[in-house]
Amino acid sequence: MKKGILILFISISYFASAQVKKEADGKAIYNQYCLACHQEDGTGVPNLNPPLRKSDWVGGEKTRLIRVILEGLNEEIEVNGESYNRVMASHDFLSDKQVADVLTYIRTNFGNSAEPVKEEEVKVLRKKKP
Repeated sequence: MKKGILILFISISYFASAQVKKEADGKAIYNQYCLACHQEDGTGVPNLNPPLRKSDWVGGEKTRLIRVILEGLNEEIEVNGESYNRVMASHDFLSDKQVADVLTYIRTNFGNSAEPVKEEEVKVLRKKKP
């Protein structure tokens, strides 16, 4: 019984450690590539760059967010009832893991509580990229 508890504890510790590392990696990518436009606290810049904080857009469809990172965005969008029409450059130079990590960070921080993005989901969409 003690051995089983020890194995369970080690497994939980490993999983928690992996999640902390993934969040740290996602935050580092955010700080490097996203912070200037979307701000440290994810509030964006009014009338220029949409907020990521408590965002219906961020909490929505994962596929849409992955495509924005891989393909950029050059069309008007509505976020939390406000319109934004500023170009976001493609970040397709990021690896599948980096895209998954930064989107997971955004979707689970800034008052958002959406499910994580998996590396495999990014890989599948990257292969379908026009």
